Amino acid sequence: MAVMLRTGYLFRHINQIHLYRMASTGFLVNDPKYSFLKELGIGEVNCGVYNGKWKASGGLVTSVCPANGKAIANVQVGSVKDYKECVEECRKAWDQWVELPAPKRGEIVRQIGDALRAKLVPLGKLVSLEMGKILPEGIGEVQEYVDICDYAVGLSRMLSGKILPSERPGHVLLEHWNPLGVIGVISAFNFPIAVYGWNSAIAMVCGDTVLWKGAPSTPLTSVATIRVVSKVLEDNGLPGAICSLCSGGADVGEAMAKDDHVKLVSFTGSTEVGKKVAMTVQERFGKHLLELGGNNAIIVSEDADLNMVVRSAVFACVGTAGQRCTTTRRLILHEKVYDEVLTRLKQAYGQVMKRIGDPLEEGTLYGPLHSEVSLKKYQQTIKEAVELGGKIEYGGKVLGGEGFFVEPTIITGLSHDDSVVHRETFAPIVYVLKCKSVDEAISWNNEVDQGLSSSIFTTDLGKVFHWIGPKGSDCGIVNVNIPTSGAEIGGAFGGEKATGGGRESGSDSWKQYMRRATITINHSKELPLAQGIKFE
Repeated sequence: MAVMLRTGYLFRHINQIHLYRMASTGFLVNDPKYSFLKELGIGEVNCGVYNGKWKASGGLVTSVCPANGKAIANVQVGSVKDYKECVEECRKAWDQWVELPAPKRGEIVRQIGDALRAKLVPLGKLVSLEMGKILPEGIGEVQEYVDICDYAVGLSRMLSGKILPSERPGHVLLEHWNPLGVIGVISAFNFPIAVYGWNSAIAMVCGDTVLWKGAPSTPLTSVATIRVVSKVLEDNGLPGAICSLCSGGADVGEAMAKDDHVKLVSFTGSTEVGKKVAMTVQERFGKHLLELGGNNAIIVSEDADLNMVVRSAVFACVGTAGQRCTTTRRLILHEKVYDEVLTRLKQAYGQVMKRIGDPLEEGTLYGPLHSEVSLKKYQQTIKEAVELGGKIEYGGKVLGGEGFFVEPTIITGLSHDDSVVHRETFAPIVYVLKCKSVDEAISWNNEVDQGLSSSIFTTDLGKVFHWIGPKGSDCGIVNVNIPTSGAEIGGAFGGEKATGGGRESGSDSWKQYMRRATITINHSKELPLAQGIKFE
């Protein structure tokens, strides 16, 4: 017994030393608290390029946890040479992939959805760890990819064309859709899985192959996601390059935008960069799908249900620490309810601040900004707002300690057309504006450059139909009595004006991943010309 006790003690002692040595390497991947990383195949150094095989020749990038500023792990990213090899392998894979009937492609996407379900929690935890959003949102983001896979499976049996009446006897007029080929996806840090999922699941059933460049600051999420997807492809005897990955910097993105072999570039990010991508792609007459900035507003009519308003505004303004493209940036309140809504909103913010902390911890409602760059932009914006006459009603400060935590901030006293109000800042800052009427509020909603998401709170049916009509909101997402954020996958997601005009996810967004052919078939022995033209 004594020997057994001493052996047990020795084993525990050695194990403690081993864990200490692992943790002492400085990477969170070696900390037992984050053991889910190993479950996803993440190590200290990870390859960030996949085209049927894992191989990269670029530099090392360190992924940093925004909640504590510590290194999670390293990723070796791709070079332009790696990118070109990925495109070549993607093109080769397309020859095989496109030959599969669409329902068979749908079956592969169904299996990808199931594989993601099996990794739902660890992948969700990785999103929270690397991006900084709270765990329910991290898991919800992976679930969104699962949901779009389910949607795409049904779509694979419903990709429809048209039979149109021909004016010529013995002729049939058809409309048919064919795959584009290789499409490129450039995604952003704030939704490091979902945006790729929206694009890839739909593009795959359409018959395209997909080359992904994830955000430079969330490379581990990209790697872990492609590990799941590639295993499904390989298990079915299909080329892994159908879903390729080339992590990297601006050089890789620029190469993709210029590449004639990439038939569509789907870009999610800032309006400034998106404009450059669009112009580069357009120079070669390629297709682009842009999901850019949003300066979203909630309008509150004097007849609104204020309980719903406050609950919705808190989530829309504070959720994801203000880092959703659909985050509410402007709260336009009718003068009759202005004071009450502002007072109640400040109280609600106070409750949120009691639940700030590690995004992975249960009960946390509010996590950090994603990076030090985001933190500095938060500080600069608040300084500018105050200089313009803004009053900080709540928040406005960077929180001390580890990570990139800031107070969610409410600012009043600014004009609806002040420069800082018209500029999107990717941070939890909302400008509260006082209006005299819904018509005035709508004009303020529409005067900004972006046109992504918008919402009105009212119980007046006339105002509802005015809001959704031609003289109402000019945004791509027009909500009533719900927040600006939290879109469902069944509808087309995207916006107008400087938001880019692209549409992803549901409805007929699939058409952007295909090319349309108008086909005329003459099954007669005659050759009549259209419009009755005689050429004899």
